[in-house]
Amino acid sequence: MGSINAPFVVFGYGSLIFKPPPHVRFQTSGFLKGYVRRFAQESHDHRGTPENPGRVVTLIHKEDWDRFSRSDAFPDEDIVWGIAYTIDPEYEAEVRDYLDYREKDGYTMETLHVYTIENGIEKIAIQDVCNTLHLSKCYVGRPDNPSFIGSEPLEDLAQRIWASVGPSGPNKAYYFPQEYLYRLAESVRQLAPASYDSHLFALEVSSRTIT
Repeated sequence: MGSINAPFVVFGYGSLIFKPPPHVRFQTSGFLKGYVRRFAQESHDHRGTPENPGRVVTLIHKEDWDRFSRSDAFPDEDIVWGIAYTIDPEYEAEVRDYLDYREKDGYTMETLHVYTIENGIEKIAIQDVCNTLHLSKCYVGRPDNPSFIGSEPLEDLAQRIWASVGPSGPNKAYYFPQEYLYRLAESVRQLAPASYDSHLFALEVSSRTIT
């Protein structure tokens, strides 16, 4: 018999990869199906201001991104890899509040399956000892949220991030090894041999040309 209460599992695809939520009991690398990861969300409260919003990474449904950006289509070889965190049930309410606040600028929680590859076989990543399959939670920036900016030319996007400053610090700090973009790119590379993100890696390269 499976567990009575399903565990609270949250999938991190951005800063949660290298700055995980509190009270994590277990974590596992995995990937999503049908999503694209892009710096397509304005940041008014962390890496920018209402007058000069920065840019942060978000997930968009593949079909939505295909409609918004034919010039930046989702490459077939790109898979959104991240980390699924299983939260200690004693602290579930606390962690939910923490994440709701952290992701408050236009993100919506969705429920989805996280997949992994084990011994060359694809499988759903989150299972309990009774082999009961569990869904994960993930914060997604839908196209109808007011902070969704959509596709921008890569050079313009890199320049916007470089120039923006918000309460959490300069958006250009993303480009230093100890900060967001570089750490995210390196973390994504290390998740699995199949983990590749052409948009993220191209933005990383473009950022290095800014002086």
